[in-house]
Amino acid sequence: MATHRVLLARRAISSFALVLGLLFACVATAVRAAPAADTDAEPIAVAPDSPRAAVSAFLDLCDRARYADAARFLELPRGSTEDGPELARRLDAVLDRRVLLDLESISPASRGNVEDGLPKNVDRIAEIAVEDDAEPQPVLLVKRNRASAAWVFTRATVQHIDEWYTSLEDRWLIEHLPPRLLRMGPRGLLWWQWIALPIALLFAWAGGWMLARLARLALRPPVRRTKTQFDDLALERLLGPFVLFWMLVLSWVELQFLHLLPAAEHFAERVLATGYLLALFWALFRLVDVVVESLTTSIWAHQHPSARALLPLGARITKVTLFAIGIVAVVANLGYPIASLLAGLGIGGLALALAAQKTVENLFGAFSLGADQPFREGDFVRVEDFLATVERIGLRSTRFRTLDRTLITIPNGKLAEMRLESFAVRDRMRLSTILGLEFGTTEAQMRQVLDGFARVLDEHPRIWRESKTVRFVAIGQSSLDIEVMAWFETSDWQEFLVIRQDVLLAFMRVVEQAGTSFAFPTRTVHVRGGTEPSPAPRGPAPPA
Repeated sequence: MATHRVLLARRAISSFALVLGLLFACVATAVRAAPAADTDAEPIAVAPDSPRAAVSAFLDLCDRARYADAARFLELPRGSTEDGPELARRLDAVLDRRVLLDLESISPASRGNVEDGLPKNVDRIAEIAVEDDAEPQPVLLVKRNRASAAWVFTRATVQHIDEWYTSLEDRWLIEHLPPRLLRMGPRGLLWWQWIALPIALLFAWAGGWMLARLARLALRPPVRRTKTQFDDLALERLLGPFVLFWMLVLSWVELQFLHLLPAAEHFAERVLATGYLLALFWALFRLVDVVVESLTTSIWAHQHPSARALLPLGARITKVTLFAIGIVAVVANLGYPIASLLAGLGIGGLALALAAQKTVENLFGAFSLGADQPFREGDFVRVEDFLATVERIGLRSTRFRTLDRTLITIPNGKLAEMRLESFAVRDRMRLSTILGLEFGTTEAQMRQVLDGFARVLDEHPRIWRESKTVRFVAIGQSSLDIEVMAWFETSDWQEFLVIRQDVLLAFMRVVEQAGTSFAFPTRTVHVRGGTEPSPAPRGPAPPA
């Protein structure tokens, strides 16, 4: 029980760390303004008395809480200059939360945008709608010949500041939090949002973990009543993706209370969508293992052993494909162009294929082995000049465990061309031997031995009765040879060893009862006696 709890704790901590790192890093990457312009384009000169310079200076002063200085960019009614700092603070809060302001879209020219159809020296930088169905109200700048600021927010815009500010959802936080926490922090997030974000993610993870556990407990009784094991395995393996899914849902709910700036909120929504994709592909990865495990133990797998051997290879290929699709989907969801990425991958893949011909050859060799099914993992085989057990069939090579417990690795491309012999597919095993009797064996004894050998085979319960051979085949150099050949209905090597031992012992008993014995290699050398011939006379022959 303690070990199980430790395992659950480790899984929980790892899933929390994964999702926390994902969301925290992505939300932190969000910036207050829109994405920067193309770095390859030539920089545009910004006039110091342009609308863009005025808005940029106003926002910079508000970020540093210098609202009194920022008030000089407001066209205030006469007699209300003391309200300027508060109106500047409120306008800054409205622009942060109601407008996705892009400084690059504001005119950098001293005279402003002369092609927007507005009166001279008037520019529109944004529009704000208090309600979804209300008509948006423009945020306008006007150029005044003043020494403090050339371009200022118009009097009509200043009059709408209180109305816009009242419609903000986080107005209570703005009015009650300390000013230091309301200042802009790194990455376009206020300091109070930086403090609240990890706490929110922690609660989202805890809630997601609890909801996933409760969902599994609720689904377990109906799942157990089904006959198939697929749903039971899936329910156990999909706990991690369920935790991630519920955490993302709760994170989306909590983000509504954090009141992120528009740029950060837009990026956070994109990150959450990416998280959903990760949860989906994570679940698909787990389901591949569930499908393989279910099929391996099913009746279909026992009826189709050749197809069962393809399951591990198919699982690996499926996972690689899912990983590639998941990477492309995540990159596309984050807003990166995938057309150029896919084109680059195509060119790189072609170069890689040309440089890795052997690897591609081994990959096709793996498909060939999977289609032909010469052996499966766990089979005992003979490959050319060695005997071994197939330990693993990979995408690049196959590993064999020899009888000496050494490991032999052969590339699949080369293995597909080799002579392969599998002992695992035998439906019966053969006993084949030559037994030699001594030369003193009589005809009657020979017939008794032959009948006894045939009787031993016929009486054995595992004999394959369609074919057996017991014949006196040759008079050898040192024995009278009897050939015995029979098949036994077993595919287990250890069982065959026991059968062979019992049969050979029975053969010995038959030979003993017949009164003869087995021969051993001998050779008899006969030496014939006689006198040596006299040597021939030397010299000339005598005359006749």
